[in-house]
Amino acid sequence: MRPIQSFQVYPDIPDSLRFIEILSRNMWWSWQRDAIDIYRRVDPMLWEKAGRNPLYLSTFMKQDRLVEISKDRSFLAHLSRIKEQYEHQIADVIDFSQTPYGSSNAIAYFSMEFGIHESLPIFAGGLGILAGDHLKAASDMKVPLVGVGLLYRHGYFRQFLSNDGWQQEDYPETDLYHLPVFKAKNQADEEVFVTVDCPQGKITAAVWKILIGRVSLYLLDTNIPENPPEIREITSKLYLSEPRTRIAQEVLLGIGGLKALAQMGIIPSVIHMNEGHCSFSVLERVAQIMEKYNVDLKTALEIVPRINVFTTHTPVPAGHDEFPVDLVRPCIAPYESRLGIPMKELMSWGQHPGSGEHSPFCMFILGVKLAHFCNGVSKLHGDVARKMWLHLWPNRPVDEIPITHVTNGVHVPSWISHENSQLFDRYLGPEWHFKLNDEDTINRIDDIYDEELWRAHEMSRARLIRTCRKMMLKQYGRRNAPKEMMIEAESVLDQDVLTIAFARRFATYKRANLLLQDPERFERIITSEKYPVQFVFSGKAHPRDNEGKELIKRLIQFARKPSLRHRIVFIEDYDIHMARHLVHGADIWLNTPRRPNEACGTSGMKAAINGVLNVSILDGWWCEGYNADTGTGWAIGAGEDYFDSGYQDSVESQALYNILENEIIPCFYERQTGDAPHRWLKMMKASMKMGILDFCSTRMVSDYEKRFYLPAIENLNRLVKDNAAEAKHLCQQHHRLQELWKDIRIEPPVRESDGTARVGACLKISSGVHLGRLRPDEVEVQLYYGRLKSVDAFESSATEIMTVSEDRGNGYYIYSCNLSCNFPGRVGFTVRAIPKGDEVTQTMAGFMAWNN
Repeated sequence: MRPIQSFQVYPDIPDSLRFIEILSRNMWWSWQRDAIDIYRRVDPMLWEKAGRNPLYLSTFMKQDRLVEISKDRSFLAHLSRIKEQYEHQIADVIDFSQTPYGSSNAIAYFSMEFGIHESLPIFAGGLGILAGDHLKAASDMKVPLVGVGLLYRHGYFRQFLSNDGWQQEDYPETDLYHLPVFKAKNQADEEVFVTVDCPQGKITAAVWKILIGRVSLYLLDTNIPENPPEIREITSKLYLSEPRTRIAQEVLLGIGGLKALAQMGIIPSVIHMNEGHCSFSVLERVAQIMEKYNVDLKTALEIVPRINVFTTHTPVPAGHDEFPVDLVRPCIAPYESRLGIPMKELMSWGQHPGSGEHSPFCMFILGVKLAHFCNGVSKLHGDVARKMWLHLWPNRPVDEIPITHVTNGVHVPSWISHENSQLFDRYLGPEWHFKLNDEDTINRIDDIYDEELWRAHEMSRARLIRTCRKMMLKQYGRRNAPKEMMIEAESVLDQDVLTIAFARRFATYKRANLLLQDPERFERIITSEKYPVQFVFSGKAHPRDNEGKELIKRLIQFARKPSLRHRIVFIEDYDIHMARHLVHGADIWLNTPRRPNEACGTSGMKAAINGVLNVSILDGWWCEGYNADTGTGWAIGAGEDYFDSGYQDSVESQALYNILENEIIPCFYERQTGDAPHRWLKMMKASMKMGILDFCSTRMVSDYEKRFYLPAIENLNRLVKDNAAEAKHLCQQHHRLQELWKDIRIEPPVRESDGTARVGACLKISSGVHLGRLRPDEVEVQLYYGRLKSVDAFESSATEIMTVSEDRGNGYYIYSCNLSCNFPGRVGFTVRAIPKGDEVTQTMAGFMAWNN
């Protein structure tokens, strides 16, 4: 075919509507109810046909309709109101020099995917939705943050099912002209391109910019004419399993992303890596710190961990990317000369301790080694991550592994239903979405009349049912289903029946088949004439996950039974649009993961803020959200851990059936004082308050800000001050510790008095410590004690700092402290030493000595 040249023709927008073009180029509109309404108001049918994409809508618009609304005073008043909100929230300039961030500080947030809106298909699932909500909250909170990701031309796959229920995948190409993207420009107003080294050789990427409110999201794209076809495919699809392409994506994201920011004059004070896909960024980060502050590698390695943030989302070792060393070497080869370090040592930054130079290169290890601020995404996930990575910090108790947690949150304005948003405007005040952490404001949810809240929820449920019928007709039509099935699809589900949603990725550990453990009992629950129940299932299996696809197929075949076809549906191609309908309109949000494999699970949070009650295994966030006293939902089981998965499925499926039959269904249909279930509504309000106060993205970003971002900026300012004097001192101290730590010897501690002790007693405990050439001001000696649960294991533990009571010369000291007996039982104690210094120094791997 001959080369084709093209150009885009846009509508001729009348002057009175000019602002709508500005609005369409900033994804801020996607979480503003008024802004969404203005597009729907232009033409509701076209808005849906355009996939709720303002730029795509414009290609369908007829010029005479634009002229018509340009003279509509009501429409123009509506648009003027949105413009005023936009200028108040987005357009005004902030003087960050008057904030704790300072004028030159920025946080760069790296993620492999960003889920902003269904019209921007550069996401696959929960990780991306979380990243999108993070950017939106940062915009609302005026945090100086930039996002960095990749621009996928085919994105994640679209799902459709064959006649027998087997998942098929399609990868339609995204039309760049219908995305709100701009070419990123450097300070000389030139387009930005970056080059990185990959197994395929040198690759070049263009950089695009998308506005997410106040936040700029930069996306790298290899689909440019300068690259050969193989290279252009690198940013074609999300999460390709072919290792050469996968590592190229991660190098481009991490190294290319930081290089792109540097070209635009952005040298971030903090980088936040959202999972290990971004970990190559630490190599470029070290090089930039060396070059910007004129320090050597060892000094840079004291600075970088103190200013990097790493968030892990994966609770199983197999879920973390590892690459063969032969693939990694060409990617990181330029850093041998830039950092002045041999390849063998550079490779060791990403390898398991003691595993050998040919062992796989682990992206988690690379990221966490150079990011002191490390967290899981729920309290339970933090516990799991500490146990999983215990071997990286030898001799350290599991509860002291330096991986904390920041529980995820969801962006409330993006996920609240239209009806609930209107109720909140009336009862909480029009500015409620800026007061999500204000208990007094959120507690006003209790003031909403039960009947009003119930009617609002019934409207959301009715909309969900209509959408499901529409989707089922579309699905059956694509399969050329017979006429009787098409007619039946028009009336699936019932607007007055208890509606339970199960919507998530169809991975085996999420156990979509738990309800099928006893199919006869499940069928009886669904088909009850007195208290019927209906289910909406949706979700995708990974293209290579045949076990997940089998779960979908089995569910589809079960739902085809004549007695069930009206009560169970599976909606294909789960995305943000469908998720929005489900978390608005379902009555119950069902979650059945095999504990503890659910790192967090934010879909349940989205349901909770809308008054949809969660029924879940006590895993991920639900360990924190469930409260039997306030009635925020129901727990399946009591958080037990099992070693036999078959037995676990049997026990927990019975528990789920029992909860449905004995608690949930009777509660929903309890209408003694009218047509509103008042006990259910009380639980809905408790769920909404819990979800908004404890699990909103405003709280999440505030946690990152207080605990990580601002302390990291303080660290940077302190460490580079006076020609990096403090960083150089830390480097010298680190060198001394590496050289001399091996000489520490600690003698067994001695109690001043033998025998039993009574509560309230105070015991003096001493230990001889050989420090060698290290000084007492360089070492912290601690008494480590607690209640014993076995001969050599603590049930709980604490520390008491010991002080030098006698200097016997030649580096030999007697350390002592007093131990108060505050509880009865068997108490164990021992003595250990760690380096003195900040948290980074005290948690360095390999620097903990215990008594002999």
